[in-house]
Amino acid sequence: MGGELLMRRHAEGCPLRTAYGRLARVELDDPVGEWLTIQDVAQRLGTSPNGVRRLLEERDVLAVRRGSPKVLMIPAGFLAGAAPLPALKGTVSVLTDAGFSDEEIIDWLFAADPTLPGDAAHAVAAMHAGFKTEIRRRAMEAM
Repeated sequence: MGGELLMRRHAEGCPLRTAYGRLARVELDDPVGEWLTIQDVAQRLGTSPNGVRRLLEERDVLAVRRGSPKVLMIPAGFLAGAAPLPALKGTVSVLTDAGFSDEEIIDWLFAADPTLPGDAAHAVAAMHAGFKTEIRRRAMEAM
């Protein structure tokens, strides 16, 4: 398999976990769509790059290294207007407590799921539509 594990999903559309409790595969390119640099996020939020780094430290948003050369990138879906998506921080906390890495959290949040309320394509879209409680419930089930 060339070091690449296959992503499998069970009937509810949630990622399956391996015997070690990790997601079978993390694929970040397709589901996220728009990625932003720290500078891009700073401009959108009207803050400095250091302000964005503080948001990353406080886990209000997540970032992963992407591209060539590798730079920190943040999914645009993690923003709601001129602020981080309010429902994101608690959901990230639940998934972190479940042992997910930042890459796995991003994959989980952007995984296609036709069972989400409000015809949302993925968990981030459902949070934008106001379904924070349902997403957190599903995150707790992922533990």
